[in-house]
Amino acid sequence: MSDFVGMTALELLRGYRAKCFSPVEVVEGLLNQIEKLNRHVSAFCLIDRKTSIAYARDSECRYMSGTVKGLLDGVPVALKDVFYTPMWPTVFGSQIIDPETTLGCAAPCIAALQRNGYTPIGKTTTPEFGWKAVTDNAIDGITRNPWDRDKTSGGSSGGAAVAVSLGLSPLAVGADGGGSIRIPASFCGTIGFKPSFGQVPHWPLGTFSSLVHVGPLASTVEDCALMMNVISEPDHRDIRAIPRRKIDFLAATEGRLIERTGKLRIAYSPSLGYVAPDPMVVSNVSASVMHFQELGAEVVEVDPGIDDASAAFGCLFCAGIASIFRAMDSTRRQLVEPQLLEVAEQADKLSLPDYLDALKWRDNFVERLQEFFLKYDLLVTPTLPITAFSAGVNVPDSNSGSLWYSWTPYTYPFNLSGHPAISINCGFSASGLPVGLQIVGRKYADETVLCAAAALQNQQGLKRRLPGWVDSV
Repeated sequence: MSDFVGMTALELLRGYRAKCFSPVEVVEGLLNQIEKLNRHVSAFCLIDRKTSIAYARDSECRYMSGTVKGLLDGVPVALKDVFYTPMWPTVFGSQIIDPETTLGCAAPCIAALQRNGYTPIGKTTTPEFGWKAVTDNAIDGITRNPWDRDKTSGGSSGGAAVAVSLGLSPLAVGADGGGSIRIPASFCGTIGFKPSFGQVPHWPLGTFSSLVHVGPLASTVEDCALMMNVISEPDHRDIRAIPRRKIDFLAATEGRLIERTGKLRIAYSPSLGYVAPDPMVVSNVSASVMHFQELGAEVVEVDPGIDDASAAFGCLFCAGIASIFRAMDSTRRQLVEPQLLEVAEQADKLSLPDYLDALKWRDNFVERLQEFFLKYDLLVTPTLPITAFSAGVNVPDSNSGSLWYSWTPYTYPFNLSGHPAISINCGFSASGLPVGLQIVGRKYADETVLCAAAALQNQQGLKRRLPGWVDSV
């Protein structure tokens, strides 16, 4: 195994500056490990060794000449296959996309990474059009959980979370339309941050654009914060992006929590008031929440009064799916995942009053949540009520619903509301599967969420480790 597997972005940057190793050495070591492991987990859907090394070689030259470029020069980043990259095709895990039509264009987050000298290490697997909370598609097969390969990685940024969990890339960029960063982060034991809506520019604006947040996955909160400093750079193409506030997200993670934020008032809800989690999940999350008291925060267990948001979310989300396929001919439709097509056909029956009612419910919901955050600085919940279930299915066996958001009740409400939310590992189940804790903040208080997450991460003292099977491959 390469010495660079599992190193953080900040550790790599320090090593580059001290000339302990070079970007080329790092990317070659990680690519070698990807070649060994990827066939077991399907984290990456595209690897182009020649291009990645060329980027790393350019970075190496900059370090040698003293002309370092931006904040991530030479740092490998894994890219979810929903972001346009000029050198690689983007097919959204689908057989109906013509790869040639996607070349030559850079999504805002990719353009920002380019300006900051990154090394693209590959594209990560996603379900077709990122439509569900597990990761599999007809092209790349099933993306498997690194802690138990019979289990799902979660989704839709499943490939990104697996790549980070296995140390194959220190950073990954994902998209979250209902939990798609936080769900796989929870299942795979990584950090996954969904910024406030509009904090990170996104383009092109697709069918789910009012729900989608772009954000980082990493093994540490500090690395997520570093990446936020890059991908939150302004881009004129996103008409919904908020003005750049020039916040140093990395600096927000440094120092003691109470010195950074004052005495935080934290609401802890183990169930959001309407969906009881697995007792083992509650046990891990509750134990972890108590660390906030040790850090000087006030923790109050409270029901935030959040109503079941599934009807409104389902209407808005599924209407977006329907619009993808509305003008598609029958030949191309035959190439689409059957359940995805079924959802689209059902959503086509929604009426305009149904859609407007969902928008109105969303407005009222956000108003109530804003009032809640007048009383509390942060809300802490489990990320999910369960740990990872069997790979190859869309819902766990015990689930009463047929769609993914029936088992992810704590994530998608905050896509409806636009609030920042992060998933951080808070321990493991008796069977060795990661458990995620979610921290939600006031709108546009992203730095407070990152600060609290970093403090909790350090207070917990959970040591970074790789799954045991890795050494035997």
